[in-house]
Amino acid sequence: MEGGSNGGSKRMIIGVPRETHAGERRVALTPAVVGTLSAAHDVRVEAGAGVESGFPDAAYREKGAAAGASRDDVFLADVLLQVRTLGRDDAADLARIREGQVVIGLADPLSAPEAARELAVRGATLFALELLPRITRAQTMDALSSQATVAGYKAVVLAAEHAAKMFPKLTTAAGTLAPVRAFIIGAGVAGLQAIASARRLGAVVEAYDVRPAVKEQVLSLGAKFVELPVEAGDAEDRGGYAKAMDEDFYRRQRELMARVVAASDVVITTAQVPGRRAPVLVTREMVEAMAPGSVVVDLAAGQGGNCEVTRPDETVVLNGATVLGPTNLPASVPHHASQMYARNISSFLQHLLRDAALVIDLEDEITRGTLVARGGRIVHPRVLEALGEPAAEPAAAGEAARAPQATTS
Repeated sequence: MEGGSNGGSKRMIIGVPRETHAGERRVALTPAVVGTLSAAHDVRVEAGAGVESGFPDAAYREKGAAAGASRDDVFLADVLLQVRTLGRDDAADLARIREGQVVIGLADPLSAPEAARELAVRGATLFALELLPRITRAQTMDALSSQATVAGYKAVVLAAEHAAKMFPKLTTAAGTLAPVRAFIIGAGVAGLQAIASARRLGAVVEAYDVRPAVKEQVLSLGAKFVELPVEAGDAEDRGGYAKAMDEDFYRRQRELMARVVAASDVVITTAQVPGRRAPVLVTREMVEAMAPGSVVVDLAAGQGGNCEVTRPDETVVLNGATVLGPTNLPASVPHHASQMYARNISSFLQHLLRDAALVIDLEDEITRGTLVARGGRIVHPRVLEALGEPAAEPAAAGEAARAPQATTS
């Protein structure tokens, strides 16, 4: 494996651009994390990149970063760290990308593979954090899980804001108020956080997941696990992510779930399958059967929605029930979301470093699993499949490459 000491070579430049996607308020690095990187590397942060997350330029400068840099200066970096990487509509920024430049962030490569190809054409080396294998040593890098934690919490806050009822049971001089009944569909990271948050607000919570193994986790949070007599089989892939089931399974699931949805004041759905349209679990008829003043928060809105009437980033009112389709809830809590994301992406970057130089070791499961583009082409099998292209030739065992540390020739 190629590697070795940084020696007398120039320090690697790490760039943090201001996020430009609509509604995106997070930042890839926070001042606290910059402090751990600036001793060995030059960190450039674009002017105002952290302001909406509560991190002014001065806070970055105090930690050793060159904060307040222009966008052109930031894009001269050897490694660009972003919350959301460049898309097909980012023509000006794509023109700034240099051959061999390393880009790390959330790239949505399975649902929007064309954007990844745009970066590949520019010669960038792209790592997508969504493709991180869910193994123990990758936990500190798991951006999907950290941001799902924020989404699960904020979904409950949104539900409480729009519901016609208060969440807790209250005994007052004006009488006793029954608690809200909340139903959480999907007990992954977002679902478990939603359960915990709804319970803290005093709701009576029920939850369902196709994976019976999560029942213990649901019960430990004080919720009731809804058991439906449907055989899910193997509901996870080898990477720990949800697998798509067949339509007959989802049809039977909806039939059995209808009663629970109708009896709920709040329904939060979280079921997503990477690279696929989200399964429809809550039909129009199920929403119409809910009491007026009820709320559905659909966390799968960005993938088409778990609720049949969901519209991304819109509010739909149907027969008195409100259906919300937020597509980027973590950006609505940018301070803490950025804190967690910064730890994830810096841990991933540190994983790639050998003696202060960035090395791509294709024998490593984490590196190999997240590498999307390299050498002018898409190299990840699942992204190639999403593009309808043949799989690339497998890399030779032990192949590695050192990224440029300060300049490219």
